[in-house]
Amino acid sequence: MIAQATTDLADAFEARFAEGSLAVLSARWLALGGRIAFSGPCVTLQVFEDNSLLAELVKTPGDGRVIVVDGGGSFRCALLGGNLAKAAQDNRWSGIVLHGAARDADEIDACDLGVRALALSPRRSVKRGLGLRDVPLTIDGVRVQPGDWVYADRDGVLVSRFELRLSPAG
Repeated sequence: MIAQATTDLADAFEARFAEGSLAVLSARWLALGGRIAFSGPCVTLQVFEDNSLLAELVKTPGDGRVIVVDGGGSFRCALLGGNLAKAAQDNRWSGIVLHGAARDADEIDACDLGVRALALSPRRSVKRGLGLRDVPLTIDGVRVQPGDWVYADRDGVLVSRFELRLSPAG
């Protein structure tokens, strides 16, 4: 899929902001990974300082989807590191939006994967197998549901209830 600029999508579908089917995740995201722009339907995870579910998920076929992780905004430990980013790349995930911290920035940057995270932390997470998958999340006041479309680039992150496509003519 060819990446579409979030600015162009926001302009073309501006009416959807008012109706609530399109929103901007307003956090100050760190852009990591070798893929600057990414998009796809999302799979959601809700965890807190435990990356067990994320470690399992990145080892399954991504088929161009995006993983959205609500890590509670914690900076105390990283939920994503270089090994998991490599697994996500190898299993064809398009990107990961992490409402929490990552680590191994250089290793993540070497992957053909888009990553947005709130912060970096050198400490790894615990592994207790706790968390929820495929549940509605609220990040930055925005509801993110499994199957929503996520579009990310250097200008920000959009969440849409529907796939957004610009016409080839512009």
